Amino acid sequence: MINQERERKMVSGVPGDVIGVAIIEDQRDIRESLAILVNGSEGFRCVGSFRSMEEALPKITFEPPLVVLLDIGLPGMSGIEGIRYLKERLPQSHVVMLTVYDDDERIFDALCAGACGYLLKKTPPARLLESIKEVVHGGAPMSPEVAKHVFRLFRDIRPPERADYQLTAHELRLLKLLVEGHSYKTAAAELGVTTHAVSFHLRSIYEKLQVHSKSEAVAKALRNRLV
Repeated sequence: MINQERERKMVSGVPGDVIGVAIIEDQRDIRESLAILVNGSEGFRCVGSFRSMEEALPKITFEPPLVVLLDIGLPGMSGIEGIRYLKERLPQSHVVMLTVYDDDERIFDALCAGACGYLLKKTPPARLLESIKEVVHGGAPMSPEVAKHVFRLFRDIRPPERADYQLTAHELRLLKLLVEGHSYKTAAAELGVTTHAVSFHLRSIYEKLQVHSKSEAVAKALRNRLV
């Protein structure tokens, strides 16, 4: 417990009993309202407020947040595209989408990319703060409307019981780490191998799954319940 608390202090850049939150939102009024809510609530502190991924990425590591509230419809790089960069630079931070979009494609893409939660912007302030605490403690907060989409998505895309792509045990372990949002570097650390070894095994995984990218591999793994 002591080590976990020390780690939390290091990651969030704020005292261990305070949750550091970064906000990436292009609409100024929403961004400022969220910052006021976070800073005005006991146990929370806004450690960064940005209008785009391009603005956030060079600065967000100065005071690493424990939780990132991330919009999807950003100018330039989208929030979904930005998840991968955030996970690579802040592997111990939790990314929660906060958006107006509740369509199947964006929900699925965000979760496959490594988002830990998916909330709609109409979420009441008290529920938003509860969701931030929830994700810090290992939860996956979702707005009720989003949860319905997720359950339906996985029900509708249920694959045959015996989907088999002849993946080795090592390849399945690596694929599971990718599904969990790990980068090549953090996956290599978890497996105790080099990033070159990860790249080698990924080429084999891509070939067996007949995909061409990490996001396609993760999506296929989820659709076919490979991990």
